[in-house]
Amino acid sequence: MSGWWAYLEERTRGEVDAGVLCDRRLRAVKIVWEALRPLGLGLREAEQVVNARYEALGDRVRRRPPDPLDLPSLTARAAALPGQVAAVEALWDGDTVHDWFVVLVAVLNPAGEGHLATVHHRPGGHPPGLAAAAAGRALADFLGVPFHFASPHVPDDQAPRWRTA
Repeated sequence: MSGWWAYLEERTRGEVDAGVLCDRRLRAVKIVWEALRPLGLGLREAEQVVNARYEALGDRVRRRPPDPLDLPSLTARAAALPGQVAAVEALWDGDTVHDWFVVLVAVLNPAGEGHLATVHHRPGGHPPGLAAAAAGRALADFLGVPFHFASPHVPDDQAPRWRTA
């Protein structure tokens, strides 16, 4: 494990482990980074500390199941959003932990967007771009709105958005 763990106070270690055990990775990274940034820890190193805690805690981590991509689940999420869905859009994003993944969002009228699902690579499953495209297209067809995915085959977090395309 990283030597940075030893610099954390016991209370902070407990907060990090609580975040990890609940599969709240970003919360745990934020705690580590804020505590050790004054000592020169970077964000990437904070992620590595948290990754090491995931490995150390192993099967005790209550991992959240992947977001459902079936049409009834996505339709329910879209219906719960505060506004009318103008389009469904898929966007690439990524980080040092999950590599590339796709976020499905509902573009809302008059402005804004709502999160529908995050699609990570699933072992034995379709690549995230293809899985997100199929689910997003199905939802858009069901809702009678456009579907936009500027780069379904190649990760590109700078691809044009629906409102700007």
